[in-house]
Amino acid sequence: MVRTSILADAMNSINNADSMGKRQVMIRPASKVTVEFLNIMQKHGYVGEFEIVDDHRSGKIVVQLTGRQVFSLDLRCAACH
Repeated sequence: MVRTSILADAMNSINNADSMGKRQVMIRPASKVTVEFLNIMQKHGYVGEFEIVDDHRSGKIVVQLTGRQVFSLDLRCAACH
């Protein structure tokens, strides 16, 4: 499967884990954009602490979820249609 947007994949992972009632989710691969996005989400209380794990590959981010509904929007990219 072709990965079109790392950020969209991260948002989908968070949304899926949140809807299943999970308390944490692992996002792969890590990127600077994803980290900045998570900083903003953390500032507004949508996610808890997160840790960047360097696995000497593309990296991972482990995010603690707060249980607050994160996304109620359609996560598809407008440019992908």
